[in-house]
Amino acid sequence: MANIVAIVGRPNVGKSTLFNRMVESRQAITDATAGVTRDRHYGKCEWGGLEFSVIDTGGYVTNSDDIFEGEIRKQVKLAVDEADVILFLTDVTGGVTDLDDDVAELLRKSRKPVVVAVNKVDNIDRQYLTGEFYSLGLGEIYAISAINGSGTGDLLDAIVAKFDRNKPADEARDLPNIAVVGRPNAGKSSFINALLEQDRNIVTDIAGTTRDSINTVYNKFGFEFNIIDTAGLRKKNKVEENLEFYSVMRAIRTIEESDVCFLIIDATLGLESQDLNIFSLIVKNRKGVVILINKWDLIEKEKNTMEEYEAAVKAKLAPFNDVPVLFISALTKQRVFKAVETAMQVYKNRKQKISTAKLNEVMLAAIDNYPPPTVKGKYIRIKYVTQLPTPSPQFAFFCNLPQYIRDPYRRYLENKMRENFELQGVPVQIYFREK
Repeated sequence: MANIVAIVGRPNVGKSTLFNRMVESRQAITDATAGVTRDRHYGKCEWGGLEFSVIDTGGYVTNSDDIFEGEIRKQVKLAVDEADVILFLTDVTGGVTDLDDDVAELLRKSRKPVVVAVNKVDNIDRQYLTGEFYSLGLGEIYAISAINGSGTGDLLDAIVAKFDRNKPADEARDLPNIAVVGRPNAGKSSFINALLEQDRNIVTDIAGTTRDSINTVYNKFGFEFNIIDTAGLRKKNKVEENLEFYSVMRAIRTIEESDVCFLIIDATLGLESQDLNIFSLIVKNRKGVVILINKWDLIEKEKNTMEEYEAAVKAKLAPFNDVPVLFISALTKQRVFKAVETAMQVYKNRKQKISTAKLNEVMLAAIDNYPPPTVKGKYIRIKYVTQLPTPSPQFAFFCNLPQYIRDPYRRYLENKMRENFELQGVPVQIYFREK
């Protein structure tokens, strides 16, 4: 299981800038205005041969310092509950503030490893100002500049040094792990109860009723697997806390432990940004996925309602939209067992090993019919393809000039593979290597 690092701190200290640098992309919006980040951002970072998840705990758009303080406290508490390492980011230009002291007090009381970074240290004069932050009482201070990257190497070394190296990895499992993920109150627990034909999980109209991750063995109709419900809030009196942030933290845990994910969508609300975030997380972790449109019994239907709804969903999922979409009702059990059959087929698709001979027979013919475009007058020749020995489908294409192959041609090859092999519901990765 991968480790999780949560970046916490008061507004406008550069959390999103540091997040973008760690995941090597510009996923999070950055601006000098405090509270720009509203949605939670998460991504993958690799350092020293270790891959881990990073969560940017954004601020809120508000002018009240009291609300800032309360919301930051909530996020720190949730991060302490779920993350393996807390990255506490401060700002050298503002010095140690009351908000910094409040966050530090919470972190000192926790048993989680904490790494303190002082951001915006981009000259020698500011380097001398970092000594003040030792007063936080959280150990070593790492002076960095998230915007230009200075000091971030030492910071990442310190972070990975605090990981539990004895933590169980994604080892081979006897039974497939099927995770049920989605936004709060989408019907995850109701779906599992319908599947198991018993009230295994508590179900209410209150978002966040499920308290812990619930792992149950399903063994019916010739199928046997572990089904995992995504946990919600631990206590009902905490429902007013940041449900979206908490659901992402728990969804990361559940997805990383799974082979295939049921992504439950509330049919009355449609596919929203948080659903797309969770879908993106499933794809990044290279897990199989089945989309379940729940509460379909509540939708008024016309002649082509289902087809139009599915087309709209897949349009939002592009470019990876080769996923099964089923319309179910956990209440009436409509298509609930069809969902099981589909998930097990996706599991087989993800685990399959395609022979090298068959791969070359199909893909080299497709390449001959539509060869890679020439670049700078140079012809690209792909001579050989093989599947890599990885848990999910990954393929290596050997050619003379791999650096000149562009994304459109990569997508063409992936589409040809999906046309000829059973890969529905499974993210596919293609690499080009010099022969």
